[in-house]
Amino acid sequence: MGFLDLLAGHVLFFLPMLLFPVPAAVARQEALQSYIVQLHPRVSTGGDATATLASTNHDDWHLSFLDKSVPSSSEKQRRPSSRLLYSYHTVFDGFAARLRASEAAALRALKGVASVREDRRVELHTTYSYRFLGLSVCPTGAWARAGYGRGVVIGVLDTGVWPESPSFDDRGMPPVPDRWRGACEAGERFNATSCNRKLVGARFYSKGHRANYPTDPSEAAASLPEYASPRDAHGHGTHTASTAAGAAVAGASVFGAGAGEARGVAPGAHVAAYKVCWFNGCFSSDILAGMDDAVRDGVDVLSLSLGGFPIPLFEDSIAIGSFRATARGVSVVCAAGNNGPEPSSVANEAPWVLTVGAATLDRRFPAYVRLGNGRVLYGESMYPGKVDLKNGAKELELVYASGGSREAMYCMKGSLSAADVAGKMVVCDRGITGRADKGEAVKEAGGAAMVLANSEINRQEDSVDVHVLPATLVGYQEAVEMKNYVGSTPRPVAMIAFGGTRIGRARAPAVALFSARGPSLTNPSVLKPDVIAPGVNIIAAWPGSVGPSGLESDARRSNFTVLSGTSMACPHVSGIAALVKSAHPSWSPAMVRSAIMTTADVTDRQGKPITDGDGGRADAFAMGAGHVNPALAVDPGLVYDIEPADYVTHLCTMGYTQREVFKITHSAVNCSELLEGKEGFTLNYPSIAVAFKENGSDSSSTVVLRRTVTNVGAPNSTYTARVTAPAGVKVRVEPTTLAFAEFGEKKSFEVWVDASAAGKKDVADGYLVWKQQSGGQGRRRTVRSPIAVMWPVE
Repeated sequence: MGFLDLLAGHVLFFLPMLLFPVPAAVARQEALQSYIVQLHPRVSTGGDATATLASTNHDDWHLSFLDKSVPSSSEKQRRPSSRLLYSYHTVFDGFAARLRASEAAALRALKGVASVREDRRVELHTTYSYRFLGLSVCPTGAWARAGYGRGVVIGVLDTGVWPESPSFDDRGMPPVPDRWRGACEAGERFNATSCNRKLVGARFYSKGHRANYPTDPSEAAASLPEYASPRDAHGHGTHTASTAAGAAVAGASVFGAGAGEARGVAPGAHVAAYKVCWFNGCFSSDILAGMDDAVRDGVDVLSLSLGGFPIPLFEDSIAIGSFRATARGVSVVCAAGNNGPEPSSVANEAPWVLTVGAATLDRRFPAYVRLGNGRVLYGESMYPGKVDLKNGAKELELVYASGGSREAMYCMKGSLSAADVAGKMVVCDRGITGRADKGEAVKEAGGAAMVLANSEINRQEDSVDVHVLPATLVGYQEAVEMKNYVGSTPRPVAMIAFGGTRIGRARAPAVALFSARGPSLTNPSVLKPDVIAPGVNIIAAWPGSVGPSGLESDARRSNFTVLSGTSMACPHVSGIAALVKSAHPSWSPAMVRSAIMTTADVTDRQGKPITDGDGGRADAFAMGAGHVNPALAVDPGLVYDIEPADYVTHLCTMGYTQREVFKITHSAVNCSELLEGKEGFTLNYPSIAVAFKENGSDSSSTVVLRRTVTNVGAPNSTYTARVTAPAGVKVRVEPTTLAFAEFGEKKSFEVWVDASAAGKKDVADGYLVWKQQSGGQGRRRTVRSPIAVMWPVE
């Protein structure tokens, strides 16, 4: 047994070691950068290794480690407190500090230090969507049954909030919960009075960002305006917070497009904003600090529309912080990422996190391109124009790659010549720069209109923007036809016709092309993403200081704008989690997630299988359990619960070392001892994922998984199993009937997955459904679990 791997609650012992301070002259030559330091349970860094430090506060305890690692110098004589960025003690045991590489190495050698890792930067990953989800003011609907989310606090970690937005008006809101311990931090253009009964808290965290980008946020360059306060200078945080829990706003639109009444998914819930993201992204040290405060403040749901690429859980600060949050009863909802459709691109893979992919709505914003040869190409745009094909819209000369450079193909700033594009319609390839940025480049060069052309990678994906000039986005097929026309005509011409807002004519939901896909790279035995939710062309609140295109040059102002991404899908599910929590306050985060997953839809509004971004059937690796259905989630019938200790056991079964398990969970366990008597342990997850090590017909091609469900519906209920097995795979469930005499009763079953006759495959999927046959009133509940099977790629 290693000295750092003893059971939690036991005294930790350490080998004596000699520490050689880093020479001051050497340290001064190295650049300072931010690090996150994880500590073992409180022990002294000197003298008796078992001496506790209960009498000292966290800051002093953390500073004692810096005292040992920072070399003797005039800087140290000022105490290393100037190096300390954050002290964590709720979702994480440790601190963040500015260190040199040699000092970080010295710190790693100290007794009581579990890990020292560099701060990591991650990226940020509605008037109609709530209606698309089936939410309405019907007295028997999900909103009414869940009290509109009243009494629940959703903590949003993002770019801050614009408190004056009508989406955060507190008229009709209940009082702030007595248990709430949050704060409304004053700062630049943000007062302590900026909060109310809707926006109950606001904090900001910039120390990690400033350690890596020393410019004070309030002194940033003019092209990167920022506020040193919880105030949102970007819009992303305001958008996500209002999507989750925005108040009702009548007559909301983006210059007339998408008009309707805006509401968040849980309009009765409270919001607390934690600004952890700035103009250069979001740093793990700031994110951990926000999570630490949020859990201590008393949030019920944490919504994180940020992340990156999949990384090991023991290096993922979001996974580490969310474990402690979950153990304290907080549901953590995260975006899956926008790196689709590549397989195994899903981020935020931790099994205690609810991971959300993005799907489309049946709302469209048509903007057609009529070519000079009479062909009409379908496109989409939210440009607030009224140009109409039927009313004599003006034809413009159509140009592509003016000047012949690659930069001009992508309409990069400065690449377009006014002599070539002035007064013309310019074709711009997607990629390298932002979509709205391309329109700005065309406008600055004197262009009159723009057609954004999808590449083969983008296919038919149709995320719209509020462009600064007449513009539309066309799919790859249309782009190829248009470019062929340009290349084959001496003077090609075209016009754009804007068709307003159309609802109900498109097949939806479908998985967004950009939505990250499974299987999970680091944890294939748990299916990710968990669910999909609306994430394409979502209209939500927007700051009053930013134009609806997000461009600095955009002088227009709107209370709402449109964004796309799994960032937009995440707060939809955060809102649903708030509704479920409001309806069932005693439920654990695992029960809340189970209710959302097992009631998800696998068919679209036409009753056909949900499609993937390329038009084919979406499998479980693209949509997880399916598209969320809040009306069913508040009354799921059965749920799969998981105790925090079960996650620790799960990590041990995955082969994580004891040190790695400690880094993730702060639990000092001996995996060998923990797994004794637990042969065949499987996590009680609502979905079923099996990762076979090889294709073949031996005994390793059969797996038995055990699951336990809890009856949260009516007593005297009976459920029967129905299985649709993955192609080439045999699935057997025992028993096939579950009879519950009482509310809260638990029943277990086994799922046998036999792939011995599957042949050579990559992935396959099916599902298990428990269908209610008796008990209760009204609808018969359906509890669905996807079955995902995968083999190594040969």
